[in-house]
Amino acid sequence: MAKQAANGELFEAIKLIESEKGIPREYLVDKVSTAIISAVKKEYGGRDVVFCDINIENESFKIYVRKTVVDEIEDQYSQILPEEAFKYNKKAMVGDFVDIPLDSKQFGRIIAQNAKQIIRQGIIDKERGKALEEFQSRNKELVSAIVQKIDAKTGNATLTIGRSEAVLPKAEQVPDEVFKEGEHIKVFIVDVKEGEKGSPRVMISRTHPGLVKRLFEMEVPEIFDGTIQVKSVSRQAGSRTKMAVFSENEDVDAVGACIGQRGARVNKIVEELGGEKIDIIKYSDDPVVFIAESLSPSKVLSVEIVSDNPKVCRVTVPDSQLSLAIGNKGQNVRLAARLTGWKIDIRPESGFFGEDDKAAE
Repeated sequence: MAKQAANGELFEAIKLIESEKGIPREYLVDKVSTAIISAVKKEYGGRDVVFCDINIENESFKIYVRKTVVDEIEDQYSQILPEEAFKYNKKAMVGDFVDIPLDSKQFGRIIAQNAKQIIRQGIIDKERGKALEEFQSRNKELVSAIVQKIDAKTGNATLTIGRSEAVLPKAEQVPDEVFKEGEHIKVFIVDVKEGEKGSPRVMISRTHPGLVKRLFEMEVPEIFDGTIQVKSVSRQAGSRTKMAVFSENEDVDAVGACIGQRGARVNKIVEELGGEKIDIIKYSDDPVVFIAESLSPSKVLSVEIVSDNPKVCRVTVPDSQLSLAIGNKGQNVRLAARLTGWKIDIRPESGFFGEDDKAAE
């Protein structure tokens, strides 16, 4: 009865874990079986002759050792004489295998200890694996997260994403952004790698340009269905983003669709980003046209390609537009350079180069 009770507890635990943790019983049974075999093998010189059959439906398991019938014993752990073999199989002949059942009571304590340990470890391993799969399936995607806690020293935020946790480093948070515990926020999964012992190493960000792109995909159906393509995004998080869009359908106004009626679409994203300015620019395969557009809202008089490799250009703007083209601390021209992939040298129409003259790459 004690043996049945112990077995019952084991199988009850497996079923409970399956229902509560969502871990398949087959997975746990396999782990328990491996643990039992490992524990009992020590009694047989570490030989691979021990087997364990677990029947989850009947809540029973049997342990047996498989030996080869021989005329002369050379290895007591893996061999057996014919007269002994007949006790288990009346038809056993030299060269055959016989399975010898073992009394599980003999290994009861060892089995119980190993089963508990392996189930505990199996749960940890499986949950790590599930977390890794979940994050990998959402790599480069925008996800909703709940702020669990903020580290007062580092400013790092611990977030709950689904049933897993991830850390949002202070460096990946928008400047001046303040989180509260329990707050729902959106983050971009930059990269997912398998860390130590199978646990996921997840890099998440609120500053990555990919976050803006995904927000537009959610807000603009034409981007989501592929009618409009987002060609590139450059961003200074918390301050300004430039996004280049394009549609092969000449009847579609790519920029207008992203802005929405009276700015409804873009304003929702600006609000989500805490007031960050967003310049939506029409992409062009012609670098001269694209570079001129990228310096919006500044007016551009001319773009001169200086070199294709490396990509260097010289842009002339009206004297009155010089500061606007360069932007505060060079922000506008710097974002334009990132957006287009060109080093941009800004020149005023008059040819006079003051303190504000800038080049960006």
